[in-house]
Amino acid sequence: MKKMMKLIITVIVGIFMVACGNTEGEKIEKIYVGTNAEFAPFEYLEDGKIVGFDIDLMAAISKEIGIEMEIKDMSFDGLLPALQSKKVDIIIAGMTATEERKKAVNFSEPYYKANQVIITAEDAKDIANFEGLKGKKVGVILGFTGDIIASEIDGVEVKKYNAGYASIMDLKAGKIDAVVLDGEPAKNFVKNNEGIKITSAAGEKEEYAIAVSKEKEELLKDINTALTTLKENGTYDELLKKWF
Repeated sequence: MKKMMKLIITVIVGIFMVACGNTEGEKIEKIYVGTNAEFAPFEYLEDGKIVGFDIDLMAAISKEIGIEMEIKDMSFDGLLPALQSKKVDIIIAGMTATEERKKAVNFSEPYYKANQVIITAEDAKDIANFEGLKGKKVGVILGFTGDIIASEIDGVEVKKYNAGYASIMDLKAGKIDAVVLDGEPAKNFVKNNEGIKITSAAGEKEEYAIAVSKEKEELLKDINTALTTLKENGTYDELLKKWF
């Protein structure tokens, strides 16, 4: 009788686990992709739609893997918490794979090399490099690499923003002396705003990667395989030409 009861319990538990469908080996049909659409040309809003290099790259990856994707726009500093709480499955948002972030999530192979630059008013003469930021009011985007770099420089008064355009508006209004930002978005802001310039491009180098939940190792492998394929078949280079 005890053996029979044990068998029944085992069968019930097995049925429950199948019903839950939460195993790593189960085929994923749709992924939710977290991003921050404030980072042109990687991801930004155009006519109410999220577009950019990262978005096109992720679309190519999802097609290669054979899964549907849905983009979720949120604040940059909310992306990792969203991934950890399973509100999204992956993040693609010009995110640097730092050692600190690797403690919480896994990262794909790098897909883009970038560096930090300084944006100032066009007539600024006293900020030639990062050392020149000492004693200045410097705008950064909350959670970005520029936030980390500027905050580590002694004597810098750091002002944090949720969006890049807000820091640029304050720079143009003379409320801050400089903005530290990733190179490509900085070029985009300078191109579209008079009276500002990139005064130094000798900042720290970094590599962008796709963040994936530590529970989804198979998905990470698929993403890395897809990235390799896209670089080999020319798709990646086509996207670079399109957006840069």
